[in-house]
Amino acid sequence: MTVPRPEYPRPQFARERWLCLNGQWQFEIDAADSGLERGLLERPLAGSITVPFCPESALSGVGNPDYLNAVWYRREVRVPGDWTGDTVLLHFQAVDYDATVWIDGVEAGRHRGGFTPFTIELDERPGAVLDLVVRARDSHTEPQPRGKQAMQFEGSGAIYGRTTGIWQTVWMEPVSASRLERPRITPDVAGGRFLIEQPIRRARPGMTLAATLASGGETIATCSVAAGTDLSPVLVLEIEQAKRRLWSVGDPHLYDLELSLTENGEVVDRVASYAGLRSVGIDGRAITINGEPVFQRLVLDQGYYPDGLMTAPSDEALVEDIRLGQAAGFNGARLHQKVFEERFLYHADRMGYLVWGEFGDWGCSGFGPGGGEHQKPGPDYITQWLEVLHRDYSHPAIVGWCPLNETWQGVRDRITVLDDVTRGMFLAAKAMDATRPVLDTSGYSHRVAESDVYDSHDYTQDVEQFRSRHAGTAGGDPFVNRRERPVGPPLEFSIPYRGQPFFVSEFGGIWWNPDLREGEDSWGYGDRPKSIEEFYERFEGLCRVLLEDAGMFGYCYTQLTDIFQEQNGIYRFDRAPKFEIGRLHAIQTTPAAIERRAFDEE
Repeated sequence: MTVPRPEYPRPQFARERWLCLNGQWQFEIDAADSGLERGLLERPLAGSITVPFCPESALSGVGNPDYLNAVWYRREVRVPGDWTGDTVLLHFQAVDYDATVWIDGVEAGRHRGGFTPFTIELDERPGAVLDLVVRARDSHTEPQPRGKQAMQFEGSGAIYGRTTGIWQTVWMEPVSASRLERPRITPDVAGGRFLIEQPIRRARPGMTLAATLASGGETIATCSVAAGTDLSPVLVLEIEQAKRRLWSVGDPHLYDLELSLTENGEVVDRVASYAGLRSVGIDGRAITINGEPVFQRLVLDQGYYPDGLMTAPSDEALVEDIRLGQAAGFNGARLHQKVFEERFLYHADRMGYLVWGEFGDWGCSGFGPGGGEHQKPGPDYITQWLEVLHRDYSHPAIVGWCPLNETWQGVRDRITVLDDVTRGMFLAAKAMDATRPVLDTSGYSHRVAESDVYDSHDYTQDVEQFRSRHAGTAGGDPFVNRRERPVGPPLEFSIPYRGQPFFVSEFGGIWWNPDLREGEDSWGYGDRPKSIEEFYERFEGLCRVLLEDAGMFGYCYTQLTDIFQEQNGIYRFDRAPKFEIGRLHAIQTTPAAIERRAFDEE
């Protein structure tokens, strides 16, 4: 039987030997979360599922969209017999939401958070057959980071179906007890070098850490240091001037990187990686790539698929979504309301596609316990956000971080939990990464004065009204979201704009479904255009307002594809085009004012 999603799940930190555990697993729904008491840990499960697809999806073979408060998985895993002398790592790329793992009936690990990976270290057992059991609990009524997953039975508007349990690859690899951990690769364009912070697990005196940088098969730079007992030695790879090649949208060059740990001349661990030499900076109102203003023509990409929900049906589907965005004239995306799998970032790295790293938290409220809102902030937000930053730090395609989206403040006279969490997530991003700008929250209630970037959301469909709203951006008076909430206390205003780079990070969302059937649930922003020509006029008018604004560093159009009832995509949910894509490309690739200004200054 063909193994689904068989590609290596962690391409920026790759070892040669690994075992994909995707495929058929035993499976059982535990509606009342009483499975442990009812003996599900000890007996075979009643059904089956195709991992890594969630049970709500068609590709899983289950296709149950009901509330699944807990689900159980079981399978036998044979450790390859040639994995001798090794520790075995069991990896889960993502399990939604609260996972417990047992090996041979003994609890081996736990993890909470539906978007980030976790690893369980197993004892050396070459040739052993392991009884692997996973329970995933996922409350769909309590507030937790869930992105656009519905708390109601069915999705509606901009809220979609649920994802429960395993939804990314499960896999194993053999490693030495002393081994390399995930490095932090920092490009230094001004210095023509890479700085590599390389954590080592159980380093011993006498060990040597080495790195080799190559391009097109040619060695470009090498460096080695005594590993000793340092927890995280630093390697510096200097690139001579003639061999420096920057990573950019038009030329996404990646250097090959090999990292090795040796002891007495014997290789203890070796991993393959890659790195892009590029800088992200701020020059007045512009965000620069390698010192040059690049207008960020972003598209909102929420990463949903008709048959896989949050899981792409294939690796090629990830590549295709980037191709579709580029074909329409976008040079990047906001990866919206979920943490995308690492394979997407790998393809963005090699295809020159700018992305903003975000978290799944729509509707996070500051109104107190739950507040009737979709999600509620808590310490788990910061914990899981740190896991995201750790996983994705080294990807050159990421040009900014934005932990929160459309948050609400419900009181004016005291600090709320949401204030604390917003600041905590901002500070976490700044502490983990000094090389990229951080936006505290996208749209609505900005609460961190030091935020590197400021933005607003504007789904106004009338082009002249849109133009009027944004007429003050270049003069330092941009449009800021200040509307009242339809229900509950009024929205507290954001902190004042302080001259940061500014962009409209959500706009458009033009509702268009020419094949709308009687009774079909269909939704988008504003009135539907009366004709496709009216769509083109509206799309061009809205884009040109922002492209021609000298105070705007970019924009983000909503959205790449239709998703269920939300039918405002450039493409249909099945990725079929709705428009003349070349025409949209021509509209968007008009030089932006902030790019022309830099050209004129030369």
